[in-house]
Amino acid sequence: MNNVAKAHDHRATKGAKEGFFARIVTFFKQVLAEFKKVQRPTGNELWTMFLTVVGFLIVVMIFVGVLDLGFSQFVFWVFG
Repeated sequence: MNNVAKAHDHRATKGAKEGFFARIVTFFKQVLAEFKKVQRPTGNELWTMFLTVVGFLIVVMIFVGVLDLGFSQFVFWVFG
């Protein structure tokens, strides 16, 4: 049983509603439990993702630059 289910069962069997600060503590315990489940990328995966993002940004920058150049040439042609 995971921590979230345990906390839910604990609250259900408790009978009374938890206080404000008890709910805050429970929330942070659940957040920490979820952080422990996070799978961090390896160095190789991180490098691959970095290069993918940089490559995508370069492609988008070239696309936007070509559009800008085309629109500016069009504006100069229309308004001389």
